[in-house]
Amino acid sequence: MAKFYITTTLPYINAEPHLGFALEIVRADALARAHRLAGDEVFFNTGVDEHGLKVWRKARELKMEPQDYCDQLALSFSNLKDLLNLSWDNFIRTTDPHHEAATQEFWRRCAANGDIYKQHYQVKYCVGCEMEKTESELVNGFCPLHPGQELELIDEENYFFRLSRYQNRLLELYNTRADFVLPAARLQEIKSFTLRGLQDFSISRLSSKLPWGVPVPGDSSQVMYVWFDALVNYISALGWPEDSDNFSAWWPGVQIAGKDNLRPQALMWQAMLMSAGLEPSRQIFIDGFITAGGQKMSKSLGNIIGPQELTKYFGIDAVRYYLLAQVNDNDDGDYSPERFKEVYEADLANGLGNLFSRLGNLAWRHNLAPIYPHKDNELYNKVIQLLYNWHFNQAIGEIWSKFRELDKILTQEEPWKMKAEEAQACLKPLIQQLVDASYCLTIFLPQSAAKILDFFSHTAHDKPEPLFPRLNYL
Repeated sequence: MAKFYITTTLPYINAEPHLGFALEIVRADALARAHRLAGDEVFFNTGVDEHGLKVWRKARELKMEPQDYCDQLALSFSNLKDLLNLSWDNFIRTTDPHHEAATQEFWRRCAANGDIYKQHYQVKYCVGCEMEKTESELVNGFCPLHPGQELELIDEENYFFRLSRYQNRLLELYNTRADFVLPAARLQEIKSFTLRGLQDFSISRLSSKLPWGVPVPGDSSQVMYVWFDALVNYISALGWPEDSDNFSAWWPGVQIAGKDNLRPQALMWQAMLMSAGLEPSRQIFIDGFITAGGQKMSKSLGNIIGPQELTKYFGIDAVRYYLLAQVNDNDDGDYSPERFKEVYEADLANGLGNLFSRLGNLAWRHNLAPIYPHKDNELYNKVIQLLYNWHFNQAIGEIWSKFRELDKILTQEEPWKMKAEEAQACLKPLIQQLVDASYCLTIFLPQSAAKILDFFSHTAHDKPEPLFPRLNYL
């Protein structure tokens, strides 16, 4: 049995979850479910990033202790498991004592390798990104991801990580592993950035200015920079450094991240792993953004759309379908209420929902015997391969093509006009194909797929319940 480790990034908890992170975690969930369906042993990690300037300031704004604030907001993210029907195996918080201890040990190993030193510096800093910004990265004096948010000047003595030492090793990694970062354009982007030359980056802050962070080993005047701390979660979640057997069994892992995380995940983290004497990640997939009216959905821009209200009204699988089917693999995807309602009506209520209702009612009328999925079918193999190559919307699109094909055949054949024996002969292969496609659908829309499979695995004594009720204002 093969092992498959997948992890999302850890979102900051300075605001409630939004659709942008929902895209990342639902895609990770689909891939985890695909590997489980294929018989692999899976470890799916996610969690929250609780340190840093944004969190510290938000807690102060609310007149709360940082830990109390984190405990409250962490719950909003852990609730996503039920809200979006996620199958993660581990939810890590960067305030967990084990994670903090692992981060300090990671620091010690990088220091022992000669990659950490102290110096005074000045830099422009985007609090929204929690990252330093050079003049060449700015647009009209602002961070392009957080326009209108004033940059702050950091002027202090901090510890630095010797990133410049790893330029050649990183380029070797990128050049020898063509699928290390996907899509390919993102690998080229990080390769081009590295070729321009790498600068060492600050990995600590003065605790007198920012007391909310992991203490630097041996220096209580400094706390770790939030990125250095948070990135270590990918291995601390596996029990590193104490549980070496578990760590070796699962690492290296696969990571999924938004495109604003390209540099930390594909460059900074990989150099840090090299410094600590650990293997680089197995693969990194970079998502696009969920935009709202063409703008990046961002807490700092105030245009957040959360999954809570959408799932409350449309249901969990409707939100999962929109994220998995309506966002192209390599591009941004735009959300609007009008588009969401249109997709719900066309693909779910009038699409799969109507097909299930028609075939289910006919199965009930003709008292058809149970039908079970063929688990190794042509559609399944195609869907799995597409997912293994990170083609989410193409994979679910193959399933929907099958549903549309079945709906067309059903309309043409008109089994409701046939005599019982003839109708049964017509219906059985159509329902078999629906059941086989629904087996694949368990990866994407687990609730709906389970209802379909459960209905047809028994002799129908009642009419089927609607999968996707038509909503009054649609």
